[in-house]
Amino acid sequence: MRVELRQIDTDQLLAALEVDEISDVPHPGRWLESAGRSFLVLQRRHRYQLRNGKYQLASVALQVKSQRQPGDARWWHNQWVIGDPSCRYNARTPLLRCAVLPDGPCELCAHYCQRDRPT
Repeated sequence: MRVELRQIDTDQLLAALEVDEISDVPHPGRWLESAGRSFLVLQRRHRYQLRNGKYQLASVALQVKSQRQPGDARWWHNQWVIGDPSCRYNARTPLLRCAVLPDGPCELCAHYCQRDRPT
């Protein structure tokens, strides 16, 4: 199956990959490496084609942003987050660390505050 990597803001085709299974295609919020470059997947679009009277999945277009995976990114509750997700100010997304110290690192933040209740 064909997987296209497209720049999120311009829809420019960056690369095309071939994968065997649909399960090998990354979901939004995951990082992907291709040809020595690192991308954050922001959106996933399925493209179908009419074959023999039925629609079949023909390709997947991934809207990506060129970005290296931060060193403090971690897998938390089935998704990637940047920084320390136990802090009440952490955004708990792969896009933004927090509102207080967005560039990080969390270890240097004077506003660290443990979350009251786990999520």
